[in-house]
Amino acid sequence: MTITKNAFICIGTTCIGEKSNPFIIAEIGNNHNGSVELAKKLVDHAKAAGADCAKFQMRHMTSLYRNDGNADDASEDLGTQYTLDLLSRNQLNDEDLFAVFDYCHEVGIIPLCTPFDPTSLNKLEKYGMTAYKLASADLTNHELIKEMAKTGKPLICSTGMSAESEIIETVQLLKKLQTPYVLLHCNSTYPAPFKDINLNYLDRLRKIGDCPVGYSGHERGIHVAVAAVAKGAKVIEKHITLDKNMEGSDHKVSLLPHEFATMVQGIREVQQALGASTERKVTQGELMNRENLAKSLVINRDLKSGEIIRQDMIEVKSPGRGLQPNLKDKLIGMRAKRDFKKGDFFFSMDLTHEVIRPRPFEFGRPWGVPVRYHDFQNFTKLSNPDLLEFHLSYKDMDVDFNPYFNASYDMDYVVHSPELFAGDFILDLGSTDEEYRKRSVRELQRVIDITRGLKRYFRRASRPLIVTNAGGFTVDAPLWPEQRKPLYDLVVQSLSELDMDGVEIIPQTMPPFPWHFGGQRYHNLFMDPDEIVEFCTRNGYRVCLDTSHSKLTCNYFNLRYKSFIDKVGPFAAHLHIVDASGTDGEGLQIGEGDIDFASLAEDLDRCAPHASFIPEIWQGHKNDGEGFWHALKQLEKWF
Repeated sequence: MTITKNAFICIGTTCIGEKSNPFIIAEIGNNHNGSVELAKKLVDHAKAAGADCAKFQMRHMTSLYRNDGNADDASEDLGTQYTLDLLSRNQLNDEDLFAVFDYCHEVGIIPLCTPFDPTSLNKLEKYGMTAYKLASADLTNHELIKEMAKTGKPLICSTGMSAESEIIETVQLLKKLQTPYVLLHCNSTYPAPFKDINLNYLDRLRKIGDCPVGYSGHERGIHVAVAAVAKGAKVIEKHITLDKNMEGSDHKVSLLPHEFATMVQGIREVQQALGASTERKVTQGELMNRENLAKSLVINRDLKSGEIIRQDMIEVKSPGRGLQPNLKDKLIGMRAKRDFKKGDFFFSMDLTHEVIRPRPFEFGRPWGVPVRYHDFQNFTKLSNPDLLEFHLSYKDMDVDFNPYFNASYDMDYVVHSPELFAGDFILDLGSTDEEYRKRSVRELQRVIDITRGLKRYFRRASRPLIVTNAGGFTVDAPLWPEQRKPLYDLVVQSLSELDMDGVEIIPQTMPPFPWHFGGQRYHNLFMDPDEIVEFCTRNGYRVCLDTSHSKLTCNYFNLRYKSFIDKVGPFAAHLHIVDASGTDGEGLQIGEGDIDFASLAEDLDRCAPHASFIPEIWQGHKNDGEGFWHALKQLEKWF
């Protein structure tokens, strides 16, 4: 099916289509029971839960009912009497309902309304409603639909109570009227039995309507609505209440605010998890775990460059840092492109014709490479870095580093603090758990002490920088802006408790979804450029500007990367230059992601001309720094 005219609808600035996030409607209806105060409370809860829209109902009782809406009409059936009685007592008058719509705009949630009659529609038009909801009971009310279509506003149409032939008939009318619409699958019983819901009908409804589809649910709980998203629903409507025992049938099928919030979270998570039916690619987190848990091809003897690689020389060993075992046959019979020592990994370059060699590089600012104690001397022999950035592991915290140094070096150095310490402890200077925060301070003080101890070996060092992830992460969901300020205050408090004599701590800019050793969390601090500027200005700190982390943040929050660099660059003491893709693809090789490095170089030359840098390519250290040398070769064109 090719969707054309009805590929999407827009409600204000929010568009609903096949590629959009689900539009979540909190159906308040008449659950305010005639109270403006209660209506506003429900709006607040809908907004806090993460709904996109708060929806209400409007009826002009005199024109809608044949008996002028007389709740005391003894000739009506019991069900109608009950409905008329509730409506006569629980509706908001026009002035109060419009005041609630105004309140929706104030708090930042879209107000919508279902008009049950032309008189109500005219009133809503005069107010300025941006779209309309058509109730299931009116799907066959073609006269009302025609009046709604005349407004030119998009329609969200529920299909409960209707046979398929009636749905098809209404779709034909909507197309004839050239009205943008979405169809909602719905079972109009209260509560709806699970056996009668038939979510699989969403696929058929999408074909019938030739439009995006959604789900309006009256069943118990949240699971069906969440499952509907997995079936392609782009609109979800569920009732919300503060008390399921209040008078009125809708309360009994409504969700309490915390239930509604849980549903919204589930919907957002499922939407993210759906992805696309494209070629499967290994994610960044999987790559990290594959290195730790998988196996590689290694050589079991020394071998000189130019000699033939034989089958009996290759073994499969952990960890997965080199070529995967399925590439073994491609190695057999090839001539070695480099000298091997027993136990060396085979890498992708061993299968290619191009060999990336280290050499001296020239840049207009101090530069270096990431190193560990065991490999830094080799890197200093291979090229001409101005500085080294020591990336410490928590194991490094307990070793005597002095045996690794046999001379002093005419270089500067930076230390990158571990994120992970012994016992699965992740550094968090902004933790609200006082004991956890205190341990973070103690661990970072140990890093400071080590940094000071290294100074004797580096002749250019004056006040060495310490790069750290300051913390502020959460496990299940990100924090709102107003929740972040107290955490910044805790970071400042933690830093004030450190003895930083002779060193400078520079928190690094962070991505929204950090990988902590193969598992993902949510970062909250040092992402927003304005918050970073405020932190640095108020407290006198500088930062490490990580180009990959910051690009991911900009991608996620739809920020201009150039603007981010312009704001944060003047506070950058040091740079991690590396590419990025999407919202969590960090550490990519230069040119493999989304960053325009020519433009970035110009911006950094202007706003951070003296900041030093390293290429922090993920796994760049493998094969004697192959990834770093390749990155530096690329960056030399611009920096």
